[in-house]
Amino acid sequence: MVTQDADKHAWERPGAYEVAPGVHRIPLPLPGDGLSAVNVYAIDDGERLVLVDAGWALDESRGRLADALATIDRDLGDIGAFLVTHLHRDHYTQAVAVRRLFGARVLLGAGEKESLATIHRNHGQTVPRALAATLRRNGAAELVDRLAREDVFEPLDAAEYASPDEWITNGTPIGYGGRTLVPIATPGHTGGHLVFHDPAARLMFAGDHVLPHITPSVGFEAAPPRSPLGDYIGSLHAMLTLPDARLLPAHGPVRESTHARVRDLVAHHDRRLDETERAVRSGVETGYEVARRLTWTSRGRAFEDLDLFNRSLAVNETVAHLVVLADQGRIRAGETDGVVRYAVG
Repeated sequence: MVTQDADKHAWERPGAYEVAPGVHRIPLPLPGDGLSAVNVYAIDDGERLVLVDAGWALDESRGRLADALATIDRDLGDIGAFLVTHLHRDHYTQAVAVRRLFGARVLLGAGEKESLATIHRNHGQTVPRALAATLRRNGAAELVDRLAREDVFEPLDAAEYASPDEWITNGTPIGYGGRTLVPIATPGHTGGHLVFHDPAARLMFAGDHVLPHITPSVGFEAAPPRSPLGDYIGSLHAMLTLPDARLLPAHGPVRESTHARVRDLVAHHDRRLDETERAVRSGVETGYEVARRLTWTSRGRAFEDLDLFNRSLAVNETVAHLVVLADQGRIRAGETDGVVRYAVG
């Protein structure tokens, strides 16, 4: 008998799983104790393979990808192109590594140009500068100091983020074999995030925009926009204007309806905005103080129970919600001595 917990993680098991004719889901491993796998999707165009997303550039991941492709009588040299949904390491860097070995083309959304340029300028940095700036401006300078002392982030290696062969333009169809994918800009998780819609097959390659088990982070990138959550909520609503499609997420199992999960995510952020406003009304002022007042994850964990990395992301997420509340006129923001403070009225 499969336990509920084991079944929850069944999607992570190695292999190549057919999710539609000519499309296989391949989960690849991730380091650390957070997300343990990322899905890449291998599309057979009749001659070569096109992969949506690529995984993290790790020896174990490349070996797992090669093993999975072998089960469908393919190998790494059969990959003609990677369509990458966004610039995060677990989606982009293995595309660069495989290109170096086998010559596959790498395509990335044009909205990621600024973040990629920023990564190249910041080669060798440890604590991401954008995150550090957000934490300091929102009362969490102590977290920045601890992140630097405790080596939470590996030094940034710009070689892992070599430029793509081609920038993808929002809405310009991409044809492979008899299949047409439509790239759709969905800023929020990152400023240049794309999903790939296959309307004929009723498939949505959703990257990290719509995930079945968790709510994606927003604004954790090299060059975040002013209101990543505002962008994300707008992108969610835009998804509902498209025909519903089978959800092919980057993390978690395949689901039959993208729309159903989008509605869940919209409702989640409505609740979270209300919770964040209540925290401000209780008298706390900075993003750091508000984050400590809220609970985290589906288990409702206290802020102090999170590890240092996730505390930093929690503050970043909280600030994103505070910016939306201020834009909606539900709270007001002001800056004193370089720290942003929020209040009602």
